[in-house]
Amino acid sequence: MRAHLDPVPALASLAARAVPGVEVVDVAAGTVRRLVDLGTGPVPVTAHVTTQGVQVRPDPASGVGVVDPPSPEALDRLAARWFGLDDDLAAVHDALQADAVLGPLLAARPHLRVPGHPDGFEAAVQAVLTQQVSLHAGRTTGGRLAAAHGRPHASGLLAFPRPQDVAAVDPVALQAVLRVPHARARAVHALAVACAEGLDLAPGGPVDDVRAALLALPGIGPWTADVVALRALGDRDAFPSGDLVLRRALGVPHARDVATAGRAWAPWRAFATTHLWSSVAYRDATPLPRGRAAPLGHPGAPDVGEDAIR
Repeated sequence: MRAHLDPVPALASLAARAVPGVEVVDVAAGTVRRLVDLGTGPVPVTAHVTTQGVQVRPDPASGVGVVDPPSPEALDRLAARWFGLDDDLAAVHDALQADAVLGPLLAARPHLRVPGHPDGFEAAVQAVLTQQVSLHAGRTTGGRLAAAHGRPHASGLLAFPRPQDVAAVDPVALQAVLRVPHARARAVHALAVACAEGLDLAPGGPVDDVRAALLALPGIGPWTADVVALRALGDRDAFPSGDLVLRRALGVPHARDVATAGRAWAPWRAFATTHLWSSVAYRDATPLPRGRAAPLGHPGAPDVGEDAIR
């Protein structure tokens, strides 16, 4: 799908969050490879990411067993959701370019978009697993979950566990697999049960209702709910004001200060969040030549703490 895109933060953020065995990101080549399920079962696809947009196509090198491949239209819709390609950036710039904080960030990265995720449940589980730990630790834990309860595919990739797969696991056994504190394992299990029982973490749903349902689960607070709203639900006003990297970007000490600053950026606070995150994580990255991808611009970014690349 053609749409101007800034691949540097998009690819680097994906690389920092990719679950081992589930998603393979080659930042230098500008590709992302994973299984997606668009209604006919897991299909291996590769997303080719450039400044001119994203093309998602079935992976010809690992299409073993694909009986009913997704249509080009379905893959274009996936690309749009995954990389935020449907958003009208002109409207975002009109609303935010005069802001003293965001104006320079938009000018520096005019094609920065809000990334989504092909699997809302996976995005939500990973948000829980990165609470108060580094992204590297969260990825490692997600990899343990996928290895234990994911579905192997002929492509060599793993399909991330479905909600019903995780909900069926005894919580004590799940904690042993994840090797995390009991409260975090309980949160993952409660999330899986809720999704298995019908909680839909996909764009287009009632964001307020879904967010309330998430907050009612043990171990899920406002930060996690807001990150899920941003990544999985496509809420363009999602704003995780409790995020440490937002405090760092704004130079303020408290979450309430972040929340106060964010009032001026509604209803585009997800864009504000993404620009502020990128201003810290990728401040050393340079713009790409037309049609090219580039390596990660901030080598240490994947290993910082809870205020990591989101």
